Amino acid sequence: MAKKEKSGLLPAVKTLSKSIREYKKPSILAPVLVALEVVMECLIPFIMTLLLDKIKVISESGDTSFLIQEILKYGGILIVLAFVSLFCGVAAGKYCATASSGFAKNLRKDMFKRIQGFSFSNIDKFSTSSLVTRLTTDVTNVEMSYMMIVRTAIRAPFMLIFSLVMSFVINTQMALIFLCTVPILGIGLFIISSKAMPLFQKIFPKYDALNESVQENIHGMRVVKSYVREDFEKDKFEKASKNVRDNFTKAEKLVALNGPLMNFCIYAGLILIYIIGSMLIIENQGAVLKLAELQSFMTYSFQMLMSLMMLSMIMVMIIISIASAKRIAEVLNEESSIVSPEDAITEVKDGSISFENVNFKYSKNAEKFVLSDINLNIESGQTIGILGTTGSSKTTLVNLIPRLYDATEGNVKVGGVDVKDYDLTTLRNSVAMVLQKNQLFSGSLRENMQWGDKNASDEEIMHALKLAQIEGFELDKHVEQGGANFSGGQKQRLCIARALLKKPKILILDDSTSAVDTKTDAMIRKSFREYIPETTKIIIAQRVASVEDADKILIMDCGRITAIGTHKELLENNEIYQEIYNSQNKGGEQNG
Repeated sequence: MAKKEKSGLLPAVKTLSKSIREYKKPSILAPVLVALEVVMECLIPFIMTLLLDKIKVISESGDTSFLIQEILKYGGILIVLAFVSLFCGVAAGKYCATASSGFAKNLRKDMFKRIQGFSFSNIDKFSTSSLVTRLTTDVTNVEMSYMMIVRTAIRAPFMLIFSLVMSFVINTQMALIFLCTVPILGIGLFIISSKAMPLFQKIFPKYDALNESVQENIHGMRVVKSYVREDFEKDKFEKASKNVRDNFTKAEKLVALNGPLMNFCIYAGLILIYIIGSMLIIENQGAVLKLAELQSFMTYSFQMLMSLMMLSMIMVMIIISIASAKRIAEVLNEESSIVSPEDAITEVKDGSISFENVNFKYSKNAEKFVLSDINLNIESGQTIGILGTTGSSKTTLVNLIPRLYDATEGNVKVGGVDVKDYDLTTLRNSVAMVLQKNQLFSGSLRENMQWGDKNASDEEIMHALKLAQIEGFELDKHVEQGGANFSGGQKQRLCIARALLKKPKILILDDSTSAVDTKTDAMIRKSFREYIPETTKIIIAQRVASVEDADKILIMDCGRITAIGTHKELLENNEIYQEIYNSQNKGGEQNG
């Protein structure tokens, strides 16, 4: 799990910096070139001052023979400085763009890779909508901030420092005026940032809620329309959107004070420079301060003004991105609760399964166990049926077999070996799960089937489709996102075919034939017996007809196995099974 000591800003920056990798070179070159650009820009006013002084001295001496020569000399220097500044600026922009976009690419890649390794409990901790926000909005915020840091955040302070240094070189007394505004500005920016930071940190959970609302609405659009709940969903979205707007407005109002504070300090300094500079020139006849020097001072003043304005923009972006950086670091520092052990076993001998005194709860802090006192032995190749009311933890039970969750207490064994001793890839490649609402992905039908076996030939795929009782589709047929262009029954059978291509040691069907008729259901089970006789088959169902020919049938209630037996044994001895069987027969369930 994520460590508490990694939740601060510096640890977050350290974590994120690992994603710079191959973009270290442009990340270093960009600020170096920016620094050179600033030096060139700061030297230009100084050279201009020297040129004006030369012109004045030559004009006063009356000997103008060297005037053109001096103008060409200093003009040439100015042209060189301008071109060097231009080259450095263009190159810095190129490297800056490369570094920031590459850093963002690596961040998304590293986060996505980390998320792929998460267990279900890790996903539950963050929520899907939050992970989407972190991969998109948060990474964009950090990218913008990084772009400013490697260029603007270097340019602004360098420009400020060099302009101030050059001001002291020209006239120390006048330069001291700038220093008067620094404490006021520093204190003001500190107060603003300290007040705004907590507000921005509260905004991102609101973003998560907004994304969750959008995700639920789009995913369940058919349900929304069938129940004519568009107005309700609009109101729900409006509330979430308004919540984000209100929080952002409150934070931005504080950050907006940066501009007025900056302008006050700078223009107050400019007024003082005009007043004091004019007085020094008039009273001392240019002995203390020359007119050319005052002009240079004004240039440096504007450079410092622009630098401080850029720093203000950087401050706003960094305040926003700090919260994003911490959220990204949380994902990157999160350790999966389920990992392969050292010296992991890389072969599953067979499909035998045993549960030994297993208890399970989703959270360590939960008061009640979801599964309690589970003891179960399944021989390899057997067919096991599981029946139970909604909420009896049937799915939770089978999720422990491929280690989608780990048992809180007790042991789960596959092939006689504790599942915690297996290499995760090996274990999960040996277990195929077909869910009631399994997922198809956009692409061709062939590509979807090859999730079961990436090397499967067209003949093998067609054979698997035939066994799953679904034929008549071209393998090049396009599958829309989520399989929207297939019916519920077709999607279930396609997912069964995909699982068969995996040739698993254990096949788990979690109510995955609920959308097909009983005749097709029976033909699919017949295919299982003939095609994968050595595979252990676990069938979770609502219909007795789907499990009545199983070797064992489990009856589950409130997270416990209340009965185990064959169809005949349970029909004679178990009231729950009798009740389910009789209700379905009376309702004509078996006749479809």
